[in-house]
Amino acid sequence: MNTRKIKDYVFITLKGVAMGAADVVPGVSGGTIAFISGIYEELITSINNINLGLFKSLKTDGFSGFWKVANGNFLLALFIGIFISLFSLATLVSWLLENEPILLWSFFFGLVTASVFFVGKEITKWNLSAIIAVILGVLIAFYITTLPPNRNIDSLPFMFLSGALAVCAMILPGISGAFILVLLGSYKTILDAVHEKDFKVIVTVAFGAIFGLLSFARLLKWMFSNYKNLTLALLTGFIVGSLNKIWPWKRVLETKVFGEKIIIIDTNTSPFNYEGDPQILYAIIAALVGFSLIFILEKSASKK
Repeated sequence: MNTRKIKDYVFITLKGVAMGAADVVPGVSGGTIAFISGIYEELITSINNINLGLFKSLKTDGFSGFWKVANGNFLLALFIGIFISLFSLATLVSWLLENEPILLWSFFFGLVTASVFFVGKEITKWNLSAIIAVILGVLIAFYITTLPPNRNIDSLPFMFLSGALAVCAMILPGISGAFILVLLGSYKTILDAVHEKDFKVIVTVAFGAIFGLLSFARLLKWMFSNYKNLTLALLTGFIVGSLNKIWPWKRVLETKVFGEKIIIIDTNTSPFNYEGDPQILYAIIAALVGFSLIFILEKSASKK
């Protein structure tokens, strides 16, 4: 970890940008990007190292010892990328969701479909328990994607809880943190807070996210240490089950208005039954770009 050069940290920051961009979209997980780009287990281990013992080492070993144990350079580079992405791409992604939803969802559908292959190939032993874990992951993720979204709630304690739950989903490949926020009814509030620089809401969500991240990383680290094969099988299932949410062509079932907030409840439909221009050719191109991007990311990770 100490042999990394400046160039390596630039690439880690770019992976953070990609994670942040994915996390803005309800249906795509930054954890999937982390996994494909080869930094997932290092991320979980580094987060797991942040505990009270680490802060005691600040007294005994000084800041440099503390920073080394925390894998600080890696985390700093990654989170700089994530924050750059969240603050710069939130507006672009909002615009695309509003104006070019088919192309955006097609891109991510291709990206997530390719992710299934790469996470799945990490499963070293295909036995009955691995198959059950995949099926369980598919069913859980599929069920989550079919839940109706809640009305928008913007109380600060609820924002803290939203941050904690969403970040747990964000570091799970397949389960989208942004979609969890949609289900909780706090997605629009948080996106608006980022646009309008409402730091009271942003800081509350951030503290919730830190709390969720530190507690959930311990569980994931334990699962990877003791049941790596089963954990990978479960994560593969999560990714497959999440494809339901990001199918590009939707048919609106119901539109709910809560004050100024509009929530659309929709269902998947065939591009041939889609009301409006299905943009099939452009959708296929966007999906192929997303699919190819995963191969490029994976190649760069395996080269390293």
